Amino acid sequence: MGITKLADLVRFDAPDAISYKDISEYTGKVIALDTSIVVNQFRAVTPSLSPLIGLFFRTLTFLEHDIKPVYVFDGKPPVEKTAVLEKRAEAAGWNSSRRTGSASSLTKDCAQLLAHLGVPVIQAPGDAEALCAQLVRNGTVYAVASEDMDTLPFGANVVIRQLNAKTDSEITEYSLPKLLEKLQISHEELVDLCILLGCDYCDKIPGLGPKRALTLIQKHRTIENVVLHINRKTHPVPQFWKYREARKVFLEAPQTSAPELIWTEPDEEALVGFLCGVTHVKEERVRRRLERFHETQANKRENREKEKAAGCSKQTRIVDFFKVTRKREQPMEGADTLNSKRKKPKSK
Repeated sequence: MGITKLADLVRFDAPDAISYKDISEYTGKVIALDTSIVVNQFRAVTPSLSPLIGLFFRTLTFLEHDIKPVYVFDGKPPVEKTAVLEKRAEAAGWNSSRRTGSASSLTKDCAQLLAHLGVPVIQAPGDAEALCAQLVRNGTVYAVASEDMDTLPFGANVVIRQLNAKTDSEITEYSLPKLLEKLQISHEELVDLCILLGCDYCDKIPGLGPKRALTLIQKHRTIENVVLHINRKTHPVPQFWKYREARKVFLEAPQTSAPELIWTEPDEEALVGFLCGVTHVKEERVRRRLERFHETQANKRENREKEKAAGCSKQTRIVDFFKVTRKREQPMEGADTLNSKRKKPKSK
């Protein structure tokens, strides 16, 4: 679910925190992705196909754009998230083994596929979104790519949405520093705002919309103070409301040291054997996509070599130009008087 209507609030109240970009603008950047969100997108859009196929195609497209993806896997989720995870699993008919922190067979298959693709993966101690945010804060990655807005209250400075690998798609980028500046609130106050809007870790106050919630936080700064200034009849506070626990989840998420991130060339034979064996996709389809990937990479290498050669030639001409100018013996008209004190070159 993420944060209820946070994207709408940012769009209307802090539009300067949003920028719209093309996928080409992320060339050379390291992007962290919450693997479960990517997988669930494919499960929802193409339920008849294995999400492994979608993960395979999308990752290759990222690599073709020189985007360096890092996939983060969920660990054991906070106990506060148990109820919402059970509801999601029941509604979708999915296995909810993630509640115990044990890896499902699909999770293991995703990790194996990404290993064959030569893409690094990281196991989070808790929610993947929290670790993705940490990776942005410490400079390990440039941004988090996620459709859920939870990564903003978790502290990710840059969050991008709609990074779906389509060349004609418009990507939305959110800046946390600009958001806080525009709303005139702190990160801690943003967390309280998100709890009021509705998050995965506790109930929300009924009837409290985004505009009203933002106004209350800007005026009273904390949930504790907000509760003292609302009409309990129109906005009844949930009994045994665990907003403090939710706040702690966002602000005190488990930290971990990121391993060294290394990208290698995809292993074609391993990919063919794995995908054909697990998803039963046709071998021709896998090899055809890999062939196109290799052609794209080869063309980029060729273009880089041409640009490098052209740059070297240009630099040589510049050096030659300066060599010529240093042979000039006559001082320029209007030269500085200091130059007149220098020893004149001997005439030949």
